[in-house]
Amino acid sequence: MKARVYVMLKNGVLDPQGEAVRHALGTLGFDGVQGVRQGKVIELDLADGTTEDAIAQMCEKLLANTVIESYRIEVQ
Repeated sequence: MKARVYVMLKNGVLDPQGEAVRHALGTLGFDGVQGVRQGKVIELDLADGTTEDAIAQMCEKLLANTVIESYRIEVQ
């Protein structure tokens, strides 16, 4: 079974990488971009029967820094 975990900085947390991308896009002539938030996608190849709760525990313990990041799980 496969799962994807989407990790993003929480609202209100400064995103310097996202700001750098927004600035670079403006420099390249894409003036309509008002904000960019950058995150990460983690793809997991898991044993059949792995529960979403187990994946959430992985996120809480390692994959996301839950103080400043939120995550979303998508099981395929």
